[in-house]
Amino acid sequence: MIQIEWKIKLFDLLSKDELYELLKLRVNVFVVEQNCPYPEIDGKDRHPETLHLYGENKDKKPVAYLRILPPGVSFKHVSIGRVVVAKKFRRQGISNIMVKKALDQINHIWPNENIKIGAQMYLRKFYEAHGFEASSKSYLEDGIPHIEMIRQYPEKII
Repeated sequence: MIQIEWKIKLFDLLSKDELYELLKLRVNVFVVEQNCPYPEIDGKDRHPETLHLYGENKDKKPVAYLRILPPGVSFKHVSIGRVVVAKKFRRQGISNIMVKKALDQINHIWPNENIKIGAQMYLRKFYEAHGFEASSKSYLEDGIPHIEMIRQYPEKII
């Protein structure tokens, strides 16, 4: 596996270059690769409590990213979203490491909180492996099948 340096920052602490590279990664995957024109920049990144968790390679380029949204921004619960790994770095376990880091951070900041997500359907088993359970039927969001999932506190041991 590649060497990754993990960082977590509030929006105001991201440099212009960091923000540019993170948004570029997200657009490259969610808009270009998935051929899904949608409003990627939704205002939630700037919320004063939103956390941006990302991993950089040895060249200081982001290869993985997710954002942690506080309760009340996307759902009444804490939420994880915009989970992305650059195409050439997939299938190396990076997303598992990143989600575990996000869950640890959430447990530290918002202990005893449930976590709710809107996941792409093809990632359902991935999130189930991290303790999430389906909490809705499948629905289309921007033409892509999604499902809402929740991770209850205390999490169930599988």
